[in-house]
Amino acid sequence: MTAPDRADPGRGPRLPAAERRRQLLDVALEAFAANGFHVTSMDDIAEAAGVTKPVLYQHFRSKRALYLELLDDVGARLMEAITKATATATGPRQQVEAGFAAYFRFVAVHENAFRLLFGSLARRDEEFSAAVRRVEDSIAEAVADRIDADVDTSHRRLLAYAVVGMAEGASSHVVTRRSLAARDDGADGAARPDRADGEGIDIDPEELAHRIAELAWAGLRGVGSS
Repeated sequence: MTAPDRADPGRGPRLPAAERRRQLLDVALEAFAANGFHVTSMDDIAEAAGVTKPVLYQHFRSKRALYLELLDDVGARLMEAITKATATATGPRQQVEAGFAAYFRFVAVHENAFRLLFGSLARRDEEFSAAVRRVEDSIAEAVADRIDADVDTSHRRLLAYAVVGMAEGASSHVVTRRSLAARDDGADGAARPDRADGEGIDIDPEELAHRIAELAWAGLRGVGSS
């Protein structure tokens, strides 16, 4: 059995190490999403989690190490969702749509996680960018294994990265426009009726998956046929 952490009395219940680590990752995600990496401190995260800073440092040696683990964690959860969805699909066409649907559902439910993974900070910082590339590589490898086309391995892998890019690009578009719309809304939270740039920001993940899968499938079906 995993030993509980050594939380100080009065700072919340003691939890097994694995549960505490999960809680700290979840709290850190929200803190970073709200205030950014540079502004958020380990003190802020410890306070939000209801633990002392020494408890936080029992699990993560630094803020950077915590952020890197968050990137890996988000990527692993996204990969798990895609893998489960495609494993139950009944055919190649269904796998394509199921994969996109899982991706877009994840983004819809975990928008802050998507922003963390594919936001500007993750692209500007070399170490964070490498973590994001590992996530993209793992998803692309899974996609490549499911591409049924008479092409060589390098060609199939290139197509897989293109498919992953479609999912990421469509998600970024929706998330960015939703953010801009929320920023421009009035104080009561209602969208202004004269603004047209928010159209499509609340598209259903299943419908979005159907639209993008149509494009991807049409292209994949044509590969190697000419």
